[in-house]
Amino acid sequence: MNGTSGSSTAAPAPSPSALFQHRRRHHGGMMHMTFFWGKNTEVLFDGWPGTSLKMYWVCVATVFVFSALSEWLSRCGIMKAGPASLGGGLAQTVIYTVRAGLSYLIMLAVMSFNGGVFLAAMAGFGVGFLIFGSRSFKDTGINNNHTEVQSHC
Repeated sequence: MNGTSGSSTAAPAPSPSALFQHRRRHHGGMMHMTFFWGKNTEVLFDGWPGTSLKMYWVCVATVFVFSALSEWLSRCGIMKAGPASLGGGLAQTVIYTVRAGLSYLIMLAVMSFNGGVFLAAMAGFGVGFLIFGSRSFKDTGINNNHTEVQSHC
C-alpha cells in the first residue's frame, strides 16, 4: 500500500462542465455556440469590445481591415518567386508569418459567433479580393503580351 493511508490528500481535477460553469459565473453569461446578433460580445480579448456600441463598431471595422489586409498580403508581389537571396527569403517569411497570424486572429474573431463580426470578416475578404485579386482593377487587356497578372503592391 506504499505507506499511505486509504485517503488521498490531492483534490480531484475539476470536470470540464465545472470549468464551464465557473466561466459562466465569472463572466455573467454563457459563451455563445451559435450565431447571434448584438453589440454585447467578446472578441479576441476578455471584455473587448464590451457593451459599448462605439467599441463594437471599432471591433467590426478592425476585423474588416484585418481581413482586407490579409487578402492584400496573400496577393502581394513580394510573395512571388524571384532570384534566390537571403534578404528576399526573409522578406517572404515575414510577410507569410504576418499573413498567417492575421488569418488566425480573424478565425478567432469569427469564433465569437457574432453575426456582425462574421459579416465584417467576409466583407473584408471580399473587398480585399475585389481590389487586389479580381480583374476589376487590373490591366489584362488583349494588347497585353505577358500572362502574369499585375501586382498592386
